[in-house]
Amino acid sequence: MGAEEWEREDREFREIRRSKADWEFIKAQPPHIRAALIYFIEKGDRYVASRIAGLSLDEFDEIRRRANIPVVV
Repeated sequence: MGAEEWEREDREFREIRRSKADWEFIKAQPPHIRAALIYFIEKGDRYVASRIAGLSLDEFDEIRRRANIPVVV
């Protein structure tokens, strides 16, 4: 798989995360949680997003699920 294919796939996955996300839920979160959820939508990196939120990976995943953001691989 070439670099162009990876970039296309990343764009597709990001669009899936954006379209499925519950934006009203995300907007209602405290700034650090909101930033972490948006980072995850844009980058797809649960580990870094959990660090931004100051939460364990499991805690972040619970909020991510409540925000209806899928993990796309």
